[in-house]
Amino acid sequence: MRPQQVAHDEAPTATIESVDRSDRRVRRMFASIARRYDFLNHLLSLNIDRSWRTFTTRTVPPQPGVPVLDCCTGTADLAIAYDRAARGSSPILGTDFCREMLVIGREKIRSKGLDDRITLVEGDTQRLPVPSDAFGVVCVAFGLRNVRDTVRGIDEMIRAARPGGKVAVLEFSRPRGRVLGSLYMTFFRRVLPRVGQAVAPNPDDAYHYLPSSVLAFPDGQELLDLLASRGLIALEMHPLTFGIATLYVGTKPAVPVEKEGTTTP
Repeated sequence: MRPQQVAHDEAPTATIESVDRSDRRVRRMFASIARRYDFLNHLLSLNIDRSWRTFTTRTVPPQPGVPVLDCCTGTADLAIAYDRAARGSSPILGTDFCREMLVIGREKIRSKGLDDRITLVEGDTQRLPVPSDAFGVVCVAFGLRNVRDTVRGIDEMIRAARPGGKVAVLEFSRPRGRVLGSLYMTFFRRVLPRVGQAVAPNPDDAYHYLPSSVLAFPDGQELLDLLASRGLIALEMHPLTFGIATLYVGTKPAVPVEKEGTTTP
């Protein structure tokens, strides 16, 4: 699959101000579905989400001995995928601000005997508890749209990456085809919330939040433009499974690039 190269540097105009992404609401919502989170992810994606993570680790591979940071790690699926890709040669650090999700992640890591290779710590992507210029890969899977201040989250990811390091964002996106797009929207808005609520009932209605946050969050060229406006270079966009998900990749330059305004999208 060939990446789509871009060189734009204007921030997107799309906003998600209408979606409640307050830290308290998001943390509480994910805590309420933590035990069923993996099951629902694999069920609702027909297990395709596994291949998306594998594609991410192959497209943005770890370097032997160079640490990898997985932000909004949740139950650590991407962190585990990166350990597999590195064959244990790179230390993996995962951060998340939802303690209940980290508990599940640590259980998975312990059951696989990866305690000495993957470390999970509680931390907000808006204030990452890591040093600057330290990681060869800084990644996030299906979590950036849940960060209250998107721009601040991106800036923190870039800060943590070493010069020349990669920043990778795997996120849901919207298929643009007329037929597929219509079918996808019907599933996303009507079917997914009902299935999710039936399998994992929660007071914050997480599976109505999911389509609302995805449909309002910038994707495609808009998100690429935002990443460019924060200083990343050599940007690539990889649509996956007819555009249901997209992998965005940028490189942190050796010399800092002047950033544009800090208005949150």
